[in-house]
Amino acid sequence: MLSNAIGWYFRQRHDELWKLANDAIQNQLDLLEYFTEKLSRTEYGQVHGVQYAVGYDEFVGKLPVVGYEELKSYILRSMDGEQQLIWPGEITWFAKSSGTTSNEAKFIPITYEALEYNHFRGTKEPITQYYTFYPEANIFNGKALLIGGSHKVNQINPKSYYGDLSAVLMTHMPAWATWKSTPDTQIAIMDNWEEKVERMAHATIKENVTSISGAPTWAMVLLERILEITGKNHIHEVWPNLELFIHGGMSFEPYRQRYKELIPGDHMHYVETYNASEGFFGAQAYKDQRDLLLMTHHGVFYEFYPVSKGPEFTVPLWKVEPDINYAVVVTTCSGLWRYTIGDTIMFTKTQPFLFKITGRVKLFINAFGEELIIENAETAMADTCREFGVRLIDYTAAPRFEELEKGHEWVIELESLPSSTEAFVNHLDARLQEVNSDYAGKRIGNLLMKLPKVHFAQPGTFKNWLSHKGKLGGQNKVPRLSNHRAILEEVLEFL
Repeated sequence: MLSNAIGWYFRQRHDELWKLANDAIQNQLDLLEYFTEKLSRTEYGQVHGVQYAVGYDEFVGKLPVVGYEELKSYILRSMDGEQQLIWPGEITWFAKSSGTTSNEAKFIPITYEALEYNHFRGTKEPITQYYTFYPEANIFNGKALLIGGSHKVNQINPKSYYGDLSAVLMTHMPAWATWKSTPDTQIAIMDNWEEKVERMAHATIKENVTSISGAPTWAMVLLERILEITGKNHIHEVWPNLELFIHGGMSFEPYRQRYKELIPGDHMHYVETYNASEGFFGAQAYKDQRDLLLMTHHGVFYEFYPVSKGPEFTVPLWKVEPDINYAVVVTTCSGLWRYTIGDTIMFTKTQPFLFKITGRVKLFINAFGEELIIENAETAMADTCREFGVRLIDYTAAPRFEELEKGHEWVIELESLPSSTEAFVNHLDARLQEVNSDYAGKRIGNLLMKLPKVHFAQPGTFKNWLSHKGKLGGQNKVPRLSNHRAILEEVLEFL
């Protein structure tokens, strides 16, 4: 009876959700007033001269658009136990996220308000949408399989804790959600991924799993292991009532066909979300489209700037236009003030506000959730060349998706080959793991990503490619990281 009541609750939320979506601008104006009052009671607000209820123009005039480095000192002080620095209340929890240009990891503050009004409220929206798409849905008659990251909760000092976002959320889940989920929290937030997969597989095989939430990459590893253990041909032979996968964090496209093989049948459905350590931002808008609906009523004030122009051209939500590639700037109830999260999106509609994720502000590879950015690659490559006494000419890298060779593929042009090409590749891989914790996580046990496949090109290869493209000289450069294979495939033809 309780499961049916929960299902009814989500079915009737549709009208409320879409009313709020159509009131997006008023939601944002209300949030701005709320945030400026909060900001005026913090050290950060006082430093910038922010007083209660300033308008948008004054808000923009007083506060700069910032990244993690600009807020880092305030966050570290908060981790040490100081309060009222960036939010007028206690901050005792921090989500460990992947690297910045100068550090392996960054720590995003998570307040009570962020948990309650953003992350937990946000997770209701994809379920609401699912019951709108499929009114006959019955996911609450079974359990939700929650596949989180591999950082357990860690104590910084007597008053501060950190873990990856999934660990923080699972630690704070309401009792009803814990009752309807699997595996238990102690397994779900384990650090050792190889052991975790084994324990998750054995703990969930006999459960009545009706939905899955997580990143496509990690979920795929677990599902493949479950089939190995059980000897079944597909997942519906293990969980016949499985009907929903809520996914996010990376493009689902490279994995769509594999999921059709793992979970065949017409009664398996997929709903996409847009969430990060900084907040829950969007959920799939319609059943047969992949556009996302921007969540404007969940404790996030949004701004955007055209990637082609820069932060000085930042505009609020009510001034965005479709078909422009925007970088996302957020102000949140965790004390992030005009904070660039590094993602880029493009609006496809502005009433309500629908969008698609277009990538990252900087060069990157994020085919498996590794979030490898150009700074990581440049640091690792420079150190490796230094170690082996060789000089770099150029390189490019992209993902590869072959089942037995999933990972990264590189073309590296050096003035001369290192003494051992095998040792060079191993050193490069090790340095990438050191500078990027997400990359390191995906390389654990060779489960999700294999050792990079590297082609050592003859001197002149990239010059010939640029010449062929009509881009030799001037400001033209070789794109060193791409989240697609088009550039790599072209360069491979010149080897």
